[in-house]
Amino acid sequence: MNNRRRLIGTVTSNKMMKTVVVEIKRTYRHPLYKKVVHSSHSVKAHDELGCQPGDMVQIVETRPISREKRWVVETIMKHQLGAEVAEKGAEE
Repeated sequence: MNNRRRLIGTVTSNKMMKTVVVEIKRTYRHPLYKKVVHSSHSVKAHDELGCQPGDMVQIVETRPISREKRWVVETIMKHQLGAEVAEKGAEE
């Protein structure tokens, strides 16, 4: 195993060629006010696996691929169930 950062997030868009937008959510307790804070940010990741919106994926840090892409989809951890049904309905 190497020392590259790995994050888990949800695919929100796959409308670009070989690129997906992954939303990473983080929940933590504020150090002073002790209130639970929910934060999220989106990153663009290179996708050779064919991810669909709603899939939970693990992304790994890599060399810069383009101006905004510094991540690659490593594995698809969980497929979105609704995506398969929508594809079957479109084919019929």
